[in-house]
Amino acid sequence: MGGSSDQHSVVTTQQRSSMTHCPGNIELQNITRVSEFHLLGLSEDPALIPILFGLFLTMYLVTMLGNLLIILAVSSDSHLHTPMYFFLSNLSLADIGFISTTVPKMIVNLLNHSRVISYGGCLTQMSVFIIFGCMDDLLLTMMAYDRFVAICHPLHYSVIMNPRLCGFLLLLSLLISLLDSQLQNLSVLNFSYFKDIEISNFFCDPSQLLNLTCPETFSSTIVKCFVFAIFGFIPISGIFFSYYKIISSILRIPSSSGKYKAFSTCGSHLAVVCVFYGTGLGVYLGSAVSHSPRTGAVASVMYTVVTPMLNPFIYSLQNKDLKNSLRRLCSRLF
Repeated sequence: MGGSSDQHSVVTTQQRSSMTHCPGNIELQNITRVSEFHLLGLSEDPALIPILFGLFLTMYLVTMLGNLLIILAVSSDSHLHTPMYFFLSNLSLADIGFISTTVPKMIVNLLNHSRVISYGGCLTQMSVFIIFGCMDDLLLTMMAYDRFVAICHPLHYSVIMNPRLCGFLLLLSLLISLLDSQLQNLSVLNFSYFKDIEISNFFCDPSQLLNLTCPETFSSTIVKCFVFAIFGFIPISGIFFSYYKIISSILRIPSSSGKYKAFSTCGSHLAVVCVFYGTGLGVYLGSAVSHSPRTGAVASVMYTVVTPMLNPFIYSLQNKDLKNSLRRLCSRLF
């Protein structure tokens, strides 16, 4: 009996020490008893469910069609077999994966009137979401580097941006995305407790899931710093540096027509970068200003659904070569 009492006191002490960094007024959920999470719906009004279903289904199908058309246009037209369109077709592929990670599950939940996702399903959705989100981020950085070489070093463009380098950059972005995903996945798996099983978003948002974990550890802080570097500091610094050099080179062009022609080659990419980071920044600022979880969930729609849908329109409307290739492809298909 004495041994059992001592063992019980040790377990109690360990549990209390593991909860020292968590709020005392929150009832923690032991990870061994967490089998599912509850997602946040975009609306509590039953009358809006059919409208939301039709809206998101339409947006999903438009995104899939637009990005698939870009992939087919680039692969079928030999004139588009260049580094810029190589990265663009892979960006479209990443956008398809990015939106397919969240929207189909949300559509099924709207049909079933359910907001439940299993523990394993949540971790899987989070991991795949990180992979494609990070791929989007890194591919935009590589496309900025491609435009930098094309405008600042046009005579050496074909030598620098050779197929071997393009393949290496794509493989590197995939490996970094996988590493980032696994680090965040392992970070969640290493925790013993969750503060709650309610996720304040319509999908398993990595930031939301990490905020539910308890207690805060040094390893989780390191993972968050790594994620910030991969998602934020390194890509944005690379894009800013590339466009600083690009603008400096364009300003040295004497004729206004030459300046316009040079800048038009990177106008589409710059627009996509602004949409991608602008919506992400908007979600962050919106969640910081508004304390309503549903407002944050609605804002998340912008970068998880709207951004992948807009990318094909931005590139096809502003790029004459791609527009002509899409027109020829559509005439053959339809």
